[in-house]
Amino acid sequence: MLVRKLALFSLLLTVTGLVYSHGDVTPQAVDVSTLPKLGDTMLDKNPFEGNKEAIRIGASAYNQNCARCHGLEVISGGIAPDLRKLNMDCEGLANPKKKAQCIGDMDVYFRNSVLGGKVVDGRVYMPSFAAVFSQEAIWAIRSYIETRKYDE
Repeated sequence: MLVRKLALFSLLLTVTGLVYSHGDVTPQAVDVSTLPKLGDTMLDKNPFEGNKEAIRIGASAYNQNCARCHGLEVISGGIAPDLRKLNMDCEGLANPKKKAQCIGDMDVYFRNSVLGGKVVDGRVYMPSFAAVFSQEAIWAIRSYIETRKYDE
C-alpha cells in the first residue's frame, strides 16, 4: 500500500512539474544586429537558409527560448513537437518545384506558429513571440532548426 501511495505521489509530482515547466517561458530578446535587415513585411520564405551567421544566432536564440519545451539541440523529449520533423514530408518529394513549395509552406507554418503561439481551448501550449522576435530572429531560429536533421 505504501509503495502504491509513493508511486502515485511520484507520478503527481512528475505531472505537476511538466505542467509548470511547459509554457512557463519568458521570451528572451535575440540580438540580430549582424544579420541583414529584412524590413517590416513578413516574408513567406526563410531568407537565411544555410547562412552561417543566422544559424549561429538561431542556435543561441533556440536554446534561450525554445529548448525548454522542444528539447536541447532540437531533440524533443516528448513535451512539445520535434521540430526536426517539420520538413520530413517535403524531403521525400522527387519533384524539385513541389519540394520547394512544401518547404515554403513549412516556413509559413513555422513563422505563424512563432508569431501566434499555440492556444487550444484557452490553454497556452506555446506563447506568442510576436512582441519579442523580429522576423530576423524567427528566420535565424528556423535556419538553425533546419541544420538538425531527424534520424529515426
